[in-house]
Amino acid sequence: MSSPVRVLVWGENRHEQLEPSVAARYPDGMHGAIARGVEEHLGEGASVRTTTLDEPEHGLSEEVLRETDVLVWWGHAAHGEVSDEVAERVQRHVLAGMGFVVLHSGHWSKPFVRLMGTSCTLRWRSEHDRELVWTVDPTHPIAQGVPHPLVIDEDEMYGEFFDVPAPDELVFISSFSGGEVFRSGCTWRRGFGKIFYFRPGDQDYPTYHHDGVRRVIANGVAWARTLRPERTDPVLLRYDTGDFFRGHGYEGPLDPAVTA
Repeated sequence: MSSPVRVLVWGENRHEQLEPSVAARYPDGMHGAIARGVEEHLGEGASVRTTTLDEPEHGLSEEVLRETDVLVWWGHAAHGEVSDEVAERVQRHVLAGMGFVVLHSGHWSKPFVRLMGTSCTLRWRSEHDRELVWTVDPTHPIAQGVPHPLVIDEDEMYGEFFDVPAPDELVFISSFSGGEVFRSGCTWRRGFGKIFYFRPGDQDYPTYHHDGVRRVIANGVAWARTLRPERTDPVLLRYDTGDFFRGHGYEGPLDPAVTA
């Protein structure tokens, strides 16, 4: 597509408000650092905005999501504060074609759990582990320009078992100082939408200032954009014999005509 990808970076923005060390590490918020990384790597190919949990409707109104090609999500301490209505709205827009890039502790966000249909639990430790992010699919668009391995000097450890459905594509795996490994770069398709989960990025470390991490996120944003002329929900329609274009008359078990 010739038009810039419309990116919305959503940040929980709790640690930055409550912990001076995180505020010093990310003076523009973690969402601000993530947004700057996308802008640096995609340039004029992206139009990037940010929003946070405390905005009305968490900054994720119907109108905002309709104008978003790819939503990038970072959350950790306040997953429960995200309303079920907004979580369902995000899920619906992903099914209709919005891209969804989920970072680090966003594995437990309400929209991601809804889209995966599993607990999305894992093992973890935060003791200044070194992380090596290994590319296991060097032909994948998200892996282009990413060092192999990508070395992160300090970050939180995530380890298997990661309770998610088997990824459609596994792009990266991570190894840690304690010997653990983790599927750290995974993609899925849900409805018309594409999802990329990327593991690095705990608030206690400057991970989102790391150029390699920023490159991965920007590549994930570019990949997650759905190449369709419009955003529509998958629907069930009845087709007459020989009619290949105009389904009609039946939209599912709650169709009023069927109910009657």
